[in-house]
Amino acid sequence: MGVSRSLAAKWKTTKTEKPSADVLIKMSEYFEMSIGEILGAETEKAPTPEGERKPSDEDIKFALFGGGGEITDAMFDEVKNFAAYIKQREEGKRKG
Repeated sequence: MGVSRSLAAKWKTTKTEKPSADVLIKMSEYFEMSIGEILGAETEKAPTPEGERKPSDEDIKFALFGGGGEITDAMFDEVKNFAAYIKQREEGKRKG
């Protein structure tokens, strides 16, 4: 996969260092596991609506930016504003 043992150990021992999205995909395919399983997420059935866990900002940042580099509040706010714009645009299309 092109990952050194020292880098893998760093991912395991620190909370700040995480594998890139590309590496997670390779690991998922190699070990035949979901990315959630690799990251230690719960593997039980999906939560019911009344007990649903909302994704944290950190979850969203990882999904959007692949876990690499520093994501500033300004960058994250810009992404949220763009998503809100797209949502409003699509709702407008549905209303006619």
